[in-house]
Amino acid sequence: MKSTFALLFLFGCISLLNAQISKTSDESLKQYLTGTWTLVSVTNIYPDGRKVYPYAENPQGMLMVDEKGHYAIQILKAIRPKVASGDKNVCTPEENAALVQGSNSHFGLYSIDDKTKTITFNIEHASFPNWEGTQQKRSYSFVNNVLTYVVTQTTQGGQSVIAEVAWKKL
Repeated sequence: MKSTFALLFLFGCISLLNAQISKTSDESLKQYLTGTWTLVSVTNIYPDGRKVYPYAENPQGMLMVDEKGHYAIQILKAIRPKVASGDKNVCTPEENAALVQGSNSHFGLYSIDDKTKTITFNIEHASFPNWEGTQQKRSYSFVNNVLTYVVTQTTQGGQSVIAEVAWKKL
């Protein structure tokens, strides 16, 4: 009798936990997205399976999202060389390359499609001007307070590469 009760109690707890997990996964990402996020990683993945970290292994970044559908993203290499002249308008070609390749930012409006698990960024302005005025749809997952999405329209000039970008809510 005691073991039957214990099993029923355990089964009830598991059922309650599963219901809570399902409820969370069925709710809209938008309610969780609003706020400030810190960058976890950016990984470029090539067709041969090779992984490259375009902003090094410990990039820095911030994603800010508001309830009205606005967003802003900044991604930086944690360590970037300083400009010797101290003036960003007076850089060597190598310094300019390091500045451009060591950062990525854009802002605009976003929307969520919970059914297809996609985020669409309507990019108004970007550090990579080719993205300005574009709409980019990215599949996402949201697990353990980490948002990960896949970028298929990368800054790699149409090469067959995807980028996985992960953010953790602050």
